[in-house]
Parts: sequence; C-alpha cells; structure tokens
Amino acid sequence: MHNIKARLLNDEMVVALGVGRVPHHNLIQMVGINKGFHAVWLDHEHAGMSMENLEVMTLAARSQGLDCFVRIAPTDYALVTKCLEAGGGGVMAAQIHTAEQAEEFVKWTKFYPRGYRGLNTSGWDGQFATIPMAEFCEKANRENFLAIQIETAQSVEEVDEIAAIEGVDLLFVGPADLSQNLGVTGDLFHEKCIDALDRVAAACKKHGKHWGAVTVSPEHAELLVKKGCRLISPASDTKLINLGIQTVKDQYKSYF
Repeated sequence: MHNIKARLLNDEMVVALGVGRVPHHNLIQMVGINKGFHAVWLDHEHAGMSMENLEVMTLAARSQGLDCFVRIAPTDYALVTKCLEAGGGGVMAAQIHTAEQAEEFVKWTKFYPRGYRGLNTSGWDGQFATIPMAEFCEKANRENFLAIQIETAQSVEEVDEIAAIEGVDLLFVGPADLSQNLGVTGDLFHEKCIDALDRVAAACKKHGKHWGAVTVSPEHAELLVKKGCRLISPASDTKLINLGIQTVKDQYKSYF
C-alpha cells in the first residue's frame, strides 16, 4: 500500500474520502473497488465509533489498498492510542486552537523520546504482540501519520508555530468551521478565508510541511491546489449516497 506519508513525500496529490455517518466496511470496499481514492478518514469527532467498528473499517481499507486515519477531538489521551491500535494509519486532531494544544496531541501520539504514548504491542499496529517493543516504538513513531486541523481563528494566528512542531505531518483545513470562526459562515471564498489559506500555505512551505483540506466544489479544489494543497477531501459518505440517489432520480425521471 502506498500510504499518505509516502505520497506526500513524493509531492503527489492525495484524494481522501470522509466516512462518518455510514461507517460500514462494505462502503469502504466499494470505494476501493471503484478506484480513484487513495485514503479514507474516519470521523470519530462527529459520528463516534466503537473500537470493533474501527477495527473492521481499517481492515476493509487495507484490503483495498487504502490508507486511513481517524479524526478525533483532542480531549482524550487514551482514544488516540486506541485508534492506532485498532489499525488506523494515523490520527487527526480536530478543533485545535493553540500550538501548545497541538504539541500535547503530538506527545499523546508518539512514544518516547518524542512523547509519552502508552506502550502496548497487543493491537494491530503491534502485530498482536509479535513485534519487539523497541522495534515497535521506533516503527510507530516513524510511520504513523499525524495531522492537525486548522479550523479556528486562534489556530490561524498560531499556524506558524503549529507547522513548526516536530512530528506533525500535515495541517488540515476545515473550511466550514474556519468560516464560522472567522464570522463568515459558509462563504468559503471570502477574503478572510482566502487569507487564512494563504497563511497556512506559507507556514507549511516555511517549515517543509504539507497541508490538506475538505473541498466543496471543483472551483474550491482548484483554488486549494493552486495554493499548494496536496490532500483534498472532495466527498463524504453522505455526499456519495446523496449524489447516487439524485443520479438515479435523474435517470428515471418519469418514475419520480
């Protein structure tokens, strides 16, 4: 599997699907079979998922060569490691406000000496206790994907400090919450939102990091990519289903 970190290191575009409201392994397998997407991100922040559900969905993603990471609220140290042990290729912190908060999240994610993640090799990422502890810690610190969301006004103010943090692989713009925080809810092309994107892009370029974003339209995606965005999320599970329903209705208009 060509994972997210490898693609970004090669400066490739990564296309990721958000999965939350319809967290089912068959959906993930269908996405993989249809090709095109490189990864899925599992939205634990808004939808909430059991560990068994996460284990099955990460397994389904791997079966189709899709990398995956889990978005979580940065409020629970234990949840970070549970998501990684369940098979997630990485984690993403939602609703980050400060560089200090982002640094704490990194420490939750990394083993010694970078952080203080609890050591347990019995999960999937430790190959169910078949990897020696020191080897496992080194491998996890090196390979696990770690993203920080930039979706608050304060995180934009501190984006340079956040991008400078060792261990952060990607800054991920949440345009909806960002527009809300900037007082222009839903106006993603407002100058305040554009300025925020420019600040994220500049910070990432300065510190040798990549950035990604949810995108709501081809025009929005074009804007992001022109500014250096290398991971786009153009659809969620609900969007896929709504578009599918609408396509069927359009094809069979006389029956609706």
